[in-house]
This record gives sequence, C-alpha cells and structure tokens, in this order.
Amino acid sequence: MKKQLIGLIFSMLSVAYIPSVLAQQETAAPFKISTESFILHGKPFVIRCGELHFARIPKAYWRQRLKMVRAVGLNTVCAYLFWNFHETTPGKFNWQGQADAAEFCKIAQQEGLYVILRPGPYSCAEWEFGGFPWWLLQKKDIKLRTQDPYYLERSRLYLKEVGRILSPLQVTHGGPILMVQVENEYGSYGSDKDYLLKLRGYLKDAKFDVPFFTCDGVVQLKNDVQKDLFAVVNFGSNPEAGFKALREVQPEGPLMCGEYYPGWFDSWGNAHHTGSAERMVKELDYMLQQKASFSIYMIHGGTSFGLWAGANCQPYSPETSSYDYDAPISENGSANAKFYALRDMLKKHLQPGEVLPEIPPAIPVQKIAAFNLTSVAPILRQLSKPRLSDTTLNMEDLAQGYGMMAYETTLTAGAKSTLDFGEVHDYAEVYLDQKLIGVLNRMKNEHSIALPALAKNTRLRILVEAMGRVNFGEYMHDRKGLIGEVYRIGHTSKSLLKGWKHYSIPLGEGNPAFKYQPIGTAGKINEPAFYKGTFTAQNKKDFYLDMRWFKKGIVWINGHCLGRYWNIGPTQTMYVPGVWLHTGKNVVVVLDLHQPVAARLQGLEKPILDSLTEVKVSSNHRKGRQQFGNNASHLIYSGTMQNSASWQIFNFPLKTGRYIALEALNNFAEDAYTSAAELELLDENGKEIPRTLWKIVYVDSEELKSQDGKSENVFDLQYTSIWHSQWKDQRPKHPHQVIIDLGAQIGISGIKILPRQDMETGRIKDFRLYLAEKLFNGL
Repeated sequence: MKKQLIGLIFSMLSVAYIPSVLAQQETAAPFKISTESFILHGKPFVIRCGELHFARIPKAYWRQRLKMVRAVGLNTVCAYLFWNFHETTPGKFNWQGQADAAEFCKIAQQEGLYVILRPGPYSCAEWEFGGFPWWLLQKKDIKLRTQDPYYLERSRLYLKEVGRILSPLQVTHGGPILMVQVENEYGSYGSDKDYLLKLRGYLKDAKFDVPFFTCDGVVQLKNDVQKDLFAVVNFGSNPEAGFKALREVQPEGPLMCGEYYPGWFDSWGNAHHTGSAERMVKELDYMLQQKASFSIYMIHGGTSFGLWAGANCQPYSPETSSYDYDAPISENGSANAKFYALRDMLKKHLQPGEVLPEIPPAIPVQKIAAFNLTSVAPILRQLSKPRLSDTTLNMEDLAQGYGMMAYETTLTAGAKSTLDFGEVHDYAEVYLDQKLIGVLNRMKNEHSIALPALAKNTRLRILVEAMGRVNFGEYMHDRKGLIGEVYRIGHTSKSLLKGWKHYSIPLGEGNPAFKYQPIGTAGKINEPAFYKGTFTAQNKKDFYLDMRWFKKGIVWINGHCLGRYWNIGPTQTMYVPGVWLHTGKNVVVVLDLHQPVAARLQGLEKPILDSLTEVKVSSNHRKGRQQFGNNASHLIYSGTMQNSASWQIFNFPLKTGRYIALEALNNFAEDAYTSAAELELLDENGKEIPRTLWKIVYVDSEELKSQDGKSENVFDLQYTSIWHSQWKDQRPKHPHQVIIDLGAQIGISGIKILPRQDMETGRIKDFRLYLAEKLFNGL
C-alpha cells in the first residue's frame, strides 16, 4: 500500500509539472516543450547545441566561428549576454560593434543555427563580476541576486533593454531564438524561487514569448526548480546520473544538459585544464541515443580580452585571459582533435535530410620576429590629481571600474612595526619613499607587511592592481583596492593610519595616456611602468604574443587590450587576432608591475597554455617538516564510503571544535591516490554550515604541477574541480589528510562528502574524521 501511495504521489507530480509549463505556450507556437520532447515546427527536435560568447571573439571572426559550430554537427548556439558589456555606465547602453548582439544572432541564423539566449542579469562564465556592472557596487548595501529593491530595478531596466534589441529575433517572429534562460545556476547561490519568478516576469514584460528555463548542477537543482519554469541540468560527466537527478525534480518533459563540459577554464598559478575527447564523444553519443538534448560548454572558448576575466573565491583565484577551455574549437578558431572526433560522432545523429557543411578553412597564422620595446613611462612619477580622505577609499568610491589605484600617506618616525591593510584586492606593491619593500598577493591571503624602523617621517605608497572581480559564489560583492582600515602595529601599540591621498589609474580599451621617454635615457626603473614599441607585420594573420620576457601586467596592440599576462603561468602567450593588425607598423604597449627581464617580444604560431613557473601560489600548503601526528584523542568518526558520484552523508553525536581533519585511509582501486570534490559540515539541526571563513591549514599531498588538484577545491562550490593527491612526480601512499580551519568554534553533527564526478580514480573508501579546538599534533 505504501508503494502504491508513493507511486500515486509521483504520478500526480508528473501531471502537475508539465501542464504548468505548457500552459504558458501558445498552441500554434513554432517551438514548444511537450511531455516528451522539444517540438519545432510541429516535429520532435533534439537540440545539439554549443556555447560561445561573441564578447570573447573579434566581431570580424563571428561568422567563421559560427560556421565552425555548424560544421562540427551542431544545430544551435548558446549565447550569454554580459550586462557589464552593454551597460558600462547606468542608463547608457551599447549594442554596436563588438557588443552587437542582434547582429550575432542574425549571423547565426544565416549559418543555419538556432540560438538559446542567456541574458542574465547574472551570467558567471568566468567573466568579470559574473557579468554584473561594477557600478552596482557603488551602492554600499546592495545585495546581489536577491529581491533587493535597487538590484531588482536595475535588472528590470536592463532586461527591458535586452528585449528591445532581441525580442524581435525570437523564433515566434521569424528569428533564431528558441528559448531564454532565467538567471543562471541560481541554486548554487540561493533558494528564493519568488526572485526567479520576478526575473521571468521582467523578461515577459520585455516581450519575450518563447519558453523560459533555468539551469543548475546536479546537486543544486532542488534549490531553484519549480513547476512554473522548465529546467535543464548541468554536468561534466555521467549523464545517466545527471538525468536521473533531473527526473527526480522534473518527472516529465525533454531531457537536456544545459552545460556539458569538454574541458575547463584556467586560473593563474594552476595547471592548464584538459578534458578527454574519448569521454566527451562517448557521453554525448549516449545522450543522443536517449533523444536527450545538450549544450557543450564551451564549443569554443575564445579569449577574455580587455580586463574581462573574472575570478573565483575562496581562495581568491583570478582566471587567465585565455579562455581556450580545451574546447573542440581552439582559442584561435581552429579545429583540433576533439573537433574531428565530435564531428564524426554527430554525423550518426543528423535529422533526416540534414547534411553537414564543409569545415571552413583555418584562419592563417604567422610568426613575428623578436623585437625590442624602445620607450618607457614610469607610473608613480605621473600620477593625476589625488582625492583626499581621512580613511582609505576603494576603487568604486572613485567612480572607477577597472585598472589600478595608488594610495599615499605619511608615516611618522618610529621603531620596527607591521602594517596591516585588512584586505588587499588584489595585488599590491608597497613603497617607502622610492623603495619597494614588498608585494601583497590576495591569492596568498597576504594583507600585512613588516615595516623597518624609520628615523624620520616617510612617504608610504601602495599601488594596487585590480584583477577580476569574483564571478561565482558568496564573495561576489568584490570591491577593489584596500578594503577596510590600515593599522600600524608596534610591540605595544596599534594606530590607525589617516590622511590618505588616492590616485586613480583607470585602464581598459585604448592605449594608456602616459608620457614616454627613450629606455636608454630613463635610467634604472624601480617602479611599475608602461613599455612601448613597434613591429612590422607583412600581413594580417593571427599570432600569439610571447610574454616570457615580462613578468606581470597588461598588453595593448594598436589600442586593443589583449588582456592580462603573468609569468607564473600556466598561460605564457596572448592571442593576437590578425584583424586587429595593420599591414606595416603596429604599436605595442606593455604594462609591467615589475621590471622585465628584457623589454622584448616575439610572435609565435602556437600558444603556450601549460607552462607553470611558480608551482604553488597558495600559501595553504604543507610547510617544512609538518606531519599529521598522533591525534587519536581528537577522533570523532570513522566511516566507509560507497563507490559512487553521489553526495554521501555521515552523522554522529554533536561535537564542537575549530579545526576539522579528514583522513583518507585508502581508495577503491587500492592505489596511492585520494580525491574529493566537495565537503560540507552539518550543524546541530542537520543544516549545512556556511563555509565563508574556511581556510586550508594543512594538506599532506596535492597535485599542483600537472593538474589543478589543490586542496581548496573541496569548498570552492565547483563540483567538477577536485582535491587530488600527488601523482605526477611523486605518489605518496595513504593515509592522506586535509585540515580546515573553520574560523570559529562550531558545533558539528555530520559531514557530507561529494566524490569526484568524472571517474573513480582516488575516490575515498575508508576515512576518519578528527575535530579539535586547537591545531592538531604535528602541525
């Protein structure tokens, strides 16, 4: 009887869900969602989609990239809109040139592709601030992705403008747009379903009348799925499990993977990510055999030109300007091995009468012989008029979105002390008079610096570079500069520094307006500077600018900002589109925050995407002779996991402590490796404990050279990233431990562990859990 009752309830849910979505659709609509499939012009339609972003591709190459998408065997392209790319200042919208979203959609239609539109207001996509305009942060109390009145009103105005431009291009009006997404992966951030319905209402008011949908990861689906919105699921592996999770919350309707990951994005200081072509083809083939639709994220990654690359947090991890993503279409638009493998498989799943076009010719590349930059413009000698304030201001206070800031105040004479800046967002150089005394890197959580004894009053200057604003998770309210008050801390004293001068150094498109002098007459440069030079191009072919002579900064060619470079890797080159070149003389400007090895550049035919020069950027690493000792007195639980990709929950009597240690004793393959995707702790009520204060204080082993296997991945909200013990140069044996500082004494009644999602390697079998008020023995 109980089984019959459960079956009846499930059946009622199935009936309740799809009619609610179908009720929103016109009977004669050209594109509809039925109980079993998508319907296009009256016939079942399987969406074979790939994502690319027009903002990451020079406009002159849009058609070539879209031809490649069609040639690989796809019938639809998925496109984000980035709000900050179109409304750079409040109320002033740009839909021209590189921002011409309507033209992109029209070209897609001309090339035989439909469009799935993802307008935001939040996008993520490893894009600066997740697509939000920086000026939202000028409102100090704004709460993003909530029903905050100011945020909602700005979102409404933005979506209204989107509708003005793009609603005429819906399939209901003869255009290519099939569906429109509401927000993006909201279940990983919140659970206010009324918020999503308000955004859907704004889209309806903006005259969008095609089906709306939401997307989220396998685990987060439950947070934002509702009967009034069609849902798709995002995953990077195991489609059977992904679609099972979707069916649990949406019993009927076509199955669709909204984001299928063939690779992954790169972050500074971490190994270049790649994905298996064999796995990609196998899993997409499985989906098509089930008549399931998909969107490959990314089919072509492109480049985060300018200062548009974003960041993840915690820990702070800015992304590279290259967004190659190990996608089937490489960063420069060329076909690679994944492309051909995917095309061969998709040929088997074409609709009756469908024929794939020929692969378009590759865009040619060239070499540029090494050349020297011949002039230099030191920055600190050319600062503009300052803004005065008793306490430190951030970049948004100066009405500045991107670039750098310089701070200046006077230190009185005194004994050795420490300067504590609270938080540095994101990379700072600290000067006493003209002397550099140190660098503070947010990636390492550095915010204080030793101050020598001062015999007289001394000028203190801090130059802060803003890298990408956080684009995902709880730390998105990411203002730039010095965040909070600055203290000088002595042996027995602590004083607040006041009387600050703030110098704005905005950067972005267009060559920076600084005065240059010949390098030969400039003398020794002991500060950040712009270096300028020229090279001659015989044609307008693409190339990759080799940055290995320089250390850290930004590059412009003919006024086009190519993005950021950093010699720590993994990226050592910058993609230069040939359409931005002149036949003949071309001007290059390079900002280097340090002093280059040589002011010299060259152009290569192939990129360098996987060269790390500083293997470990994070400070949360095993130090010296640290070793997890005898901590049996702190053991609170021993358990055994199942060999599956599902969340696994282990409960125990409430215990209190600040430091938690997970010790993996072995794995299912009986080899040396340990891996895990995410960890969550449960409070006395069985609810997940916020992870905002968590920090790794020890890990015995993590693979950093050939994989982004850092231990912080266990609480980065990215279920496709993992902590993995070393496997490249060393293979330390079990046990493996990761220890987290929870930031405060916390009561814990359970742990949730998510194994790695893509394969079984390293999945923990037996484990122990330790909890202590102070650091464990051996640390």
